[in-house]
Amino acid sequence: MKATQKTFAGLAERAARDCRLFYFCGPDEAGASDAATRIAALLPAGEKVELAGSDLRRDPVRLADEARSTSLFGDRRHIHVRSAGDEVYDAVETLLASPVDGWPVLIVATSASDKSRVAKLLADRGDSLVVMFHPPELRSVAGSIRQWADAAGVRLTSDLAERIARSTALDTRMARSEIEKLALYLDASPHAPRSADSGALDAVCAESEDDGMSGLVNAVLSGNTARLTAELSRFHDLEMNAVGLLLAFERRAAQLAALAGRLGNRTDIVAFVEEETGARRIFFRDKGDILNQLKRWRGPRLERLVARIAALHAALLADSRNANLLLTQGLTEITRAAAR
Repeated sequence: MKATQKTFAGLAERAARDCRLFYFCGPDEAGASDAATRIAALLPAGEKVELAGSDLRRDPVRLADEARSTSLFGDRRHIHVRSAGDEVYDAVETLLASPVDGWPVLIVATSASDKSRVAKLLADRGDSLVVMFHPPELRSVAGSIRQWADAAGVRLTSDLAERIARSTALDTRMARSEIEKLALYLDASPHAPRSADSGALDAVCAESEDDGMSGLVNAVLSGNTARLTAELSRFHDLEMNAVGLLLAFERRAAQLAALAGRLGNRTDIVAFVEEETGARRIFFRDKGDILNQLKRWRGPRLERLVARIAALHAALLADSRNANLLLTQGLTEITRAAAR
């Protein structure tokens, strides 16, 4: 079956009962990951088995084998897959051909849409669910943050919710984490709610987008080769997590894709960015960088950027030992492409 981003919440419980294969795709990787987490929470408790799409591309039979096998202690299993594009197509096709239903499989596919080969393979099946997620806007994320805060016993004003949304670059996973930290800091609970203020946010929440990663993100996507060396040195000196840093690039690429979609055929990008900033869909401090990057990354170039970042993500997961080297090489290539 196929659902939309808006109808997913209402279908989630039924899908968890009736489906064995879940495919979450689209430019909003955080939203797709949240959906996988939501489905996993609705399934009977079990062991989480994580697989990389790049591994399944090399060994398509492995997915069916993992879905059929039992854990060491005979517990249930949930198979979680992170993939890029259609690299798991053969693995999914092999799984569907298996006569044994097996354990639930949840796939989060970056740089893939509901028109991909995998999505088309699953969309008309009653035992599968396909949902595509688009980047959210500031207002919708802030509303979700207030709902999560209410559930955790944290009272938030609209302004504070928007501040959290901006500081996490509209990443719902990071926003949930900030709410959890706030609840612990305030000793809040649903039975003993507490009000949060700016002082509490200053104490526990991210000070700026992606905890200082924005310097490298902007240097790379703006094609600033002169600044790249210093930013990469800081990345190594601070021992930043390679995958976490790449997620910051994925979020910025998703933001650029959403902006490019709203820009359409308009030629006055400066006026468009001013409007988006005025509507608080662009943080005012990011306005100059976003303008620069939107001029460089549009249409087919932006599509190639999203695909390249997704492929780099898969490479990092497949070879964690050389993650920093792979990331440095990949970001250098992207910077040179942006500078052209």
